Amino acid sequence: MSQSPRVRPAVPEDYDRIIAVADEWWERPISSVLPRLHLDHFHRTSLVAEDESGLAGFLVGLISPSAPDAAYIHFVGVAPRIRGTGLGRRLYHRFFELAAAEGRSRVGAVTSPQNRRSIAFHTAMGFTVTGPVPDYDGPGADRVVFQLLLPPR
Repeated sequence: MSQSPRVRPAVPEDYDRIIAVADEWWERPISSVLPRLHLDHFHRTSLVAEDESGLAGFLVGLISPSAPDAAYIHFVGVAPRIRGTGLGRRLYHRFFELAAAEGRSRVGAVTSPQNRRSIAFHTAMGFTVTGPVPDYDGPGADRVVFQLLLPPR
């Protein structure tokens, strides 16, 4: 029986392992939306999950430097071999703890309207769902916007 993946803070050196699996895990070209700068500058608020088989999942998140109440989840991945085990939920809850510890009261995220799995996951996690918002990320780049209010500390 395999053990539950160990979740730890990310380090910049995790980038190469993450980007190496991104397109495979999404079954489409997606790596361009995760440049190295995210792990170089936001590793303190990002997470990596590992098990005996290696990389099991990750979450790239940040504490907003401009909105003092906000945190943002930019990119999350769970290895196909371990989906449905609750790892995604664990990563989100760990990030919520990080955000709350930084005095943040809300967490946001976005996805494309075609990403039904992400929309269903965020809805099940209690996020409010807005959209699709036309041209959110520029002309023709509609996005579904998620927001979750964290419980008061």
